[in-house]
Amino acid sequence: MLSTDFVPGAPNWLDLGAPDTDAAAAFYAAAFGWEYESAGPEAGGYGFFRQDGRTVAGLGPLTEEGASSAWTVYFHTRDADATAKAVEEGGGTVRVAPSDVFGFGRLAQFTDPAGADFAVWQPADTNGVELVAEHNSLAWVELYTTNSAEAKAFYRAVFAWQTRDVRMSPELTYTVLTPAGGSEENSHGGLMQLPQENLDAGSTPEWHPYFEVADVDATLAGASAAGATVIIPAMDAEGIGRMAMFLDPAGAPFAVIKSAPAGHS
Repeated sequence: MLSTDFVPGAPNWLDLGAPDTDAAAAFYAAAFGWEYESAGPEAGGYGFFRQDGRTVAGLGPLTEEGASSAWTVYFHTRDADATAKAVEEGGGTVRVAPSDVFGFGRLAQFTDPAGADFAVWQPADTNGVELVAEHNSLAWVELYTTNSAEAKAFYRAVFAWQTRDVRMSPELTYTVLTPAGGSEENSHGGLMQLPQENLDAGSTPEWHPYFEVADVDATLAGASAAGATVIIPAMDAEGIGRMAMFLDPAGAPFAVIKSAPAGHS
């Protein structure tokens, strides 16, 4: 389970790159009730989504040529420069070199060997998002990849994550990700191999967030009415919860979940 007591390797920030930030702010206000607050004229159009006055994510315009709308997941690091070196040594690519963001912290953005984008945040004045694992906030992160064995090796080398494989079906293995030294209760995400039918439909490697919600079906209806496309309709996963996955109106994938109560199976 996520917490705001961020440890190295745990998700500690996420932001949405959107072609129209006003439209994105309006959609997520409708889907989750988030309020948007600009970071000011010096921030280049960047701002913050807030829930009950606490920051749940960032929002900014697309800055890379040819980029499409997407959520970027940031993982905690104590040394962004050392992480960048580990990414390169592991066969990944540094898309945005480590750089300071005013006095808030230091960031870097990468692409893993299969092509999935991710980032790191080295905290200074800003530790990370202020709300997780509560209604309308980040609850889990997930990687779709074309090479699960390579992905596990790469992220272990970069973040020292612990991995645990769970057989979901004869064809599907899901790998649960936990920060170094953590227990199963500290798990923060998962990864899975993209099935061939997804690849045939045009899916590519990517990280996406899950947001905890009070009612998956109500959120699905509201998000759909606001322009989202449903990728995976609401479904129950025993011992995990009820979930659904969408594309927002600009095409950024995200999912929602109402987690099963602790100890429920």
